[in-house]
Amino acid sequence: MKYKIVADSSCDLNRDLEEIMDVSLVPFKIDVDEYSYIDNKDLDVSDLIEKMKASPNPIKTSCPSPGDFSEEYDADNVFVVTISEQLSGTYNSAVLAKDMVRERHPDRFIHVFNSRSASVGETLITMKIKECLDEKLSNNQLVEKVERFIDEMKTYFISDDLSNLVKNGRISKTKGLLINALNIKPIMAATDDGNIIAVDKARGSKKAFKKLVKIIGETGVKFEERVLAISHANALQKALDLKEDLKKFNFKDIIVVETKGLSTGYVNDGGVIIAF
Repeated sequence: MKYKIVADSSCDLNRDLEEIMDVSLVPFKIDVDEYSYIDNKDLDVSDLIEKMKASPNPIKTSCPSPGDFSEEYDADNVFVVTISEQLSGTYNSAVLAKDMVRERHPDRFIHVFNSRSASVGETLITMKIKECLDEKLSNNQLVEKVERFIDEMKTYFISDDLSNLVKNGRISKTKGLLINALNIKPIMAATDDGNIIAVDKARGSKKAFKKLVKIIGETGVKFEERVLAISHANALQKALDLKEDLKKFNFKDIIVVETKGLSTGYVNDGGVIIAF
């Protein structure tokens, strides 16, 4: 029987993972003023960053439609991963696509996972699905194991540039000006239901990343059983330095990827996202 893994384009992968995983990505659309981008392999992320910095307006993102998803549901067994339902309508689009396809093909198995995360959170979930497929688990066993993995997963991020959060109203302009003036870097995390909250803050990136390492060390997670994934927006050295600092926890593996369009829009230039 044929299996397929599908995700939206918030799922950040590097070249090695793309070859190993064979995940079909359904792209978001991103608008910055009069400029429109499709979040696929042809997207010039550097140009997107440049346009975001130059614009006084928030970026606008359009999630994939049910029709976009349904085109990818062309296997006997389809496992879909979307960005948190709390952040986007993508999960609902993917579920509507499932209902549409199952009307025509009632024998197909389609399950949509709400990642309750984004970026490398989705990456790790697709990796877990692949691991379960390699173990020849039944569809129900796979769904149960992956949903449990999502329940236990942790996601954090640090934005070096908060201008997008100010532009889209997540942070007030007054607060944004104060944060920038004091060089404060909030440490953000995904909640259990997939929302975003600030868990700590520090003055300057170096102190913020030190605090993040401390927070990770206090999670009580069995690190040797987990893969940690780091995604960066034009911030490779930060990602590599963070990887080095986190080696002391003896994760099973640490992978580094670069953000594509949507994740770059969320975390902005210089930002770093981690999940484990």
